[in-house]
Amino acid sequence: MAAADHSAVPIMKRNHVKSLKTLGKCSDGTVNVDKNSDVDDDNYCLECNNRDKIDKTGVDLNMNKSDRLSEIQEFYNGKNVLITGATGFLGKILMEKLLRCCPGVENLYLLVRQKRGKDIYTRIEEVFDDPVFSRLKEEVPKFRHKIVAIPADCEAAGLGLTISDRQTLIEKVNIIFHSAATVKFDEHLRAALVTNVRAPLYLLQLAKDIKQLKVFMHISTAYSNSHLYHIEEKFYPCEGDSEKLQRTIDKLTDEQINDVLPTILGKWPNTYTFTKALAENELRLNVSSVPLGIFRPAIVTSTVKEPVKCWLDNMYGPTGVAVGAVTGMLRTLQCDESVTADLVPVDSVVNCLMVAAHSVHNQYNSSSPPSEPPIFNFVSSVENRITWGDFTMLNMARIDKHPFSNAIWYFSLRLNKSPLMNQICILFLHLLPAALVDGLAMCIGKKPKMLKVYRKIHKFSSVISYFCTHEIKFCNRRTRALWENTSDLDKQIFPFSMSEVDWSAYFDDYLAGIRRYLFKEPDDTLPQARIKWKRLYYLHQIVRIVFIVLVFYALWLVFNAFFKLFNW
Repeated sequence: MAAADHSAVPIMKRNHVKSLKTLGKCSDGTVNVDKNSDVDDDNYCLECNNRDKIDKTGVDLNMNKSDRLSEIQEFYNGKNVLITGATGFLGKILMEKLLRCCPGVENLYLLVRQKRGKDIYTRIEEVFDDPVFSRLKEEVPKFRHKIVAIPADCEAAGLGLTISDRQTLIEKVNIIFHSAATVKFDEHLRAALVTNVRAPLYLLQLAKDIKQLKVFMHISTAYSNSHLYHIEEKFYPCEGDSEKLQRTIDKLTDEQINDVLPTILGKWPNTYTFTKALAENELRLNVSSVPLGIFRPAIVTSTVKEPVKCWLDNMYGPTGVAVGAVTGMLRTLQCDESVTADLVPVDSVVNCLMVAAHSVHNQYNSSSPPSEPPIFNFVSSVENRITWGDFTMLNMARIDKHPFSNAIWYFSLRLNKSPLMNQICILFLHLLPAALVDGLAMCIGKKPKMLKVYRKIHKFSSVISYFCTHEIKFCNRRTRALWENTSDLDKQIFPFSMSEVDWSAYFDDYLAGIRRYLFKEPDDTLPQARIKWKRLYYLHQIVRIVFIVLVFYALWLVFNAFFKLFNW
């Protein structure tokens, strides 16, 4: 949908200071301000208002007001930041972190499109209703005057920007974070090309015109070259030509595109990884003089620490597996339990992204700028590896503590390395029970739906199975060097070392986070959910016993008939 024809408007204008009633000076000479005046909170005496919030190292525990700025905070001081994908999972955490921990950031320009009949301002207000912004509202209550929403559309030429909005960005923006993308692995190629390839190129063209651009960070994925067994922090060949490919698919119907898709994808497993690789290649070829950095996170999961623990807002990837398993719907998955589950918490991802932006800026402003955009692989496997077997075990150990109210069966997920065995399990554990339930539903006059649900589950399972059965070795030398070169103060404010993540402690609240933030189940529903979970457990055991008895009875009948046949 094309953007509306009006210029960028802040969702909340700056408050004007009407009066300043000074009460004298503190011991350090700082002017103390009467809290009843109309002055902004940021002008209050730091000593009086934040004395209990600063630790012995001088780090503000709330991280939004301190007696000195860190190196990274200083980089964002006075900067105008452009963010695409701000309404998405990673974009929300990026916005929150910038507003809460970088008090000097000037404005956040958010490219937002109308969606489902809602204008961009309604969408932004709904985003800030998310509990992930609760801490920000408490610590920096007047943050909204820094938000500037701009009508845009990543699917439109030139991002659908009006002339006036484009000029505003050219004049004001200093830093770009491009996180907008379609993350559906099985997205139709036509849509994936527009969002994941054309949009970054449109943004790059805008970046070339921006007068005071410090850095442009493009968020890709560690799996952009997932057909390889070893992935380093460098560009890899991609034979696709986006212009030629776009002209080709423009002449084809959706059905024809699906027919030729395997040929187009080649070694890439799906349209997501293919278009991400193609975007990296196109940005590299067209970068010109833009200070560009490529950031490749692995499988992004819920927060590990801040602003709230284990927050998430989607069911992609491993979260979908966890939800399917703990609700009793997913009982089999093609997965090698010894393969690495390269999970990275979203708050760690954002912290590293923000620090990497500073590093890229410094590299391009050095005496010997990089010959091509630096790449950062942000993975956990190098320093803190866990497997899909570990992921399943860690969640299974905590199901009784955080059961789901909407569970329909007890946990009984099987990880099958063999595709054949997985298909057999699908038949007996998914399709036959679903057909039985649908048959009973029709008998009592209700609409059957279980087989339809399992079609979606199997589609999801087939897509994620590739990443659960292929071991990929990553190199993250540049990312580890980034951590080593980060100051101690910034390591406290922007922690991103995966070696410091305690997976056992992380999964203590992983399922609780899914209940709380994804399914909107308050914690006071846990007692009733636990009662239901115990009932499902006993029912599951009864069914297992009955099944075993029937199997032995059937075997007895077969052997008995066999013995009678041969008169034994």
